[in-house]
Amino acid sequence: MEMVSEQKVAASREQVWAALNNTEILKNSMPGCESFEATGENTFEAKITAKVGPVKAKFKFNVELTEIRPPHGYIIMGEGQGGVAGFAKGSAKVELSEDGNETILAYNVKANVGGKLAQLGARLIDGTAKKMADEFFGNFNELLSGSECP
Repeated sequence: MEMVSEQKVAASREQVWAALNNTEILKNSMPGCESFEATGENTFEAKITAKVGPVKAKFKFNVELTEIRPPHGYIIMGEGQGGVAGFAKGSAKVELSEDGNETILAYNVKANVGGKLAQLGARLIDGTAKKMADEFFGNFNELLSGSECP
């Protein structure tokens, strides 16, 4: 699965960059996220409950940030296990560019799923992934516009 999109965020690039590196904002932006904690330098562990069609599972993700270029972007790579539901792994290239007083946040996500999830079909998985991405960025925008990020 591949998903390419961009969102306009009503904040400066520096504010968006700070928010993209704030574990509390990320946790509160991710649908179904129970925890998102640093485990080392640029590494994190996330626990997320996701429902894809009839399959609902708790995933434990290991996340790593690479190719970090403040405040322009990074690549986030993750791999998660959802027990009998299967696994998900992938990466997202995140790029920030200024647009006046706002920021364009562009992303390119590449992901694979296996196990029961893979049996559900690409259309259902792609639809759920798009819905989760839309929810994430809706929440992220809301949190960022209502917060005092540096």
